[in-house]
Amino acid sequence: MKFITEIWHPNIEKNGDVCISILHEPGDDKWGYEKASERWLPVHTVETILISVISMLADPNDESPANVDAAKEWRESYTEFKRKVARCVRKSQEECL
Repeated sequence: MKFITEIWHPNIEKNGDVCISILHEPGDDKWGYEKASERWLPVHTVETILISVISMLADPNDESPANVDAAKEWRESYTEFKRKVARCVRKSQEECL
């Protein structure tokens, strides 16, 4: 899953790739961070994936960031973080027009 517009979020890489356990390849995590049950399973539906992504957007996991700069800002300068997020939203809205 990838965002095609700019987004500032700890769990989304700068190129737009979403980093969330439910989208990681099935099986055991070779680094031991995720349980196999947290990763991709064939029982997932579009609905379960979207619910997970919406949850991630609302409550980032800053302990395992895909965007370290966004995670650091989320923890240390939340006001600045929100300002950047708002700028991305405005830019995205303008691109839709």
